[in-house]
Amino acid sequence: MATVAARALRRGASAEERFFMTSAVAMAIVIVAGFSLNAAMGRSSFGAPLSVHVHGLLFMGWLGLYLTQNALVATGNVAVHRRLGWISAIWVPAMIVAALYVIVAMVRRGAVPFFFTPIYFLTMDTMILASFVALTVAAIRLRRRTDWHRRLMFCGMAVFTGNGLGRLLPMPLLIPYAGEAAVAASLVFPLWGMVSDRRRDGRIHPAWWWGLAAILGGQVVAELLAGSPLGLSLYNWIAAGSAGAHVAATAYPALPVG
Repeated sequence: MATVAARALRRGASAEERFFMTSAVAMAIVIVAGFSLNAAMGRSSFGAPLSVHVHGLLFMGWLGLYLTQNALVATGNVAVHRRLGWISAIWVPAMIVAALYVIVAMVRRGAVPFFFTPIYFLTMDTMILASFVALTVAAIRLRRRTDWHRRLMFCGMAVFTGNGLGRLLPMPLLIPYAGEAAVAASLVFPLWGMVSDRRRDGRIHPAWWWGLAAILGGQVVAELLAGSPLGLSLYNWIAAGSAGAHVAATAYPALPVG
């Protein structure tokens, strides 16, 4: 990853392009480190259901695409960047389907992480996905307005980065605010972007505010749903007839043994 960034930065990229390229590499390092630590500690394995592996491949593929797209812009290969961008028309819908399938499957198995209540896991992960999709779709629609496009894509990736950060943070020690802590940590990236804009251009681009609003708005909706009759009805409907129906939606699962 560092090699990709170094090659892009050696070719006379602008200060803004250097920022986005460096940030893409930093995000990739966080995500890979988080999931690698998860595997090293035995929290995940090749014995996971096939849907989990498909989900992982799709999201890691998106990370690879994001890195590649930033490298193409930083090296002046804008035409290739634009052609490659059409992959998103297939990739994003596939990511949505895979993520929703895994979220629902985990709820129905009664296998949500023990540092979340099942209903909060359902609403939080769904709204994280919604924020990611909203920002990414908006960025694609504004692809001709480069300043907006790259910042909204960046914020969408920051949402994704929260999943990696959540695997690096001591989540059990952060109960009952583990989810909020992971989301708050992911805000470091757009805030870094705002500081970079301010230093480089003397102003903060409005796209950052929209990005923060989407991330924080998703979290607020997740919190409200998790504590509402509507959220509980949704959980019961999804878990009906499964092992998840026998799990208390608003209680923390038992700590893992061993």
